[in-house]
Amino acid sequence: MNERPTVRGLMDAAPYSISEDESLLMAWEVMERSGQQQLPVVRGDGCCAGLLERAELAVVCAAAATALSRRKVRELVHARRTVTAHPEEPALRAAAVMTAERLDALPVTDRHGRLVGLLTARDYVAAAAGLRSHAEPAGQGPARATLPGLPPHRATREHGIPIP
Repeated sequence: MNERPTVRGLMDAAPYSISEDESLLMAWEVMERSGQQQLPVVRGDGCCAGLLERAELAVVCAAAATALSRRKVRELVHARRTVTAHPEEPALRAAAVMTAERLDALPVTDRHGRLVGLLTARDYVAAAAGLRSHAEPAGQGPARATLPGLPPHRATREHGIPIP
């Protein structure tokens, strides 16, 4: 029996994310330390507010650090709509959305809009190559939905280890 893969089977169920109330400077630091190219943004209720791309953040971060520490992440994500996927939808449908919208990543949300993972083009490549997936058992939420602090530098951490 050949089952079609779902988003849950491909997504990273424990991506680093950041609160929309954090500074742009903190967003850059989290992105640098985690090594992620996309950083999901969440509201206080855990719902996905958007997705920050490394390239867009790099352009904004050309400003002085003092200005970046005062600017909030929400300033970047609230100006556009957020396209998301759901864990149980077919991976092929999510790939079609990513292609049509020219996206490299999709936040994955539950039926209430809360972030449960991140699906990236890299996840599709890994699956096509037969490499391991990031999937966690059904029913478990992300191990690290919003960082209470900074992750260690990427050279000193292994992917998927929750940061307390």
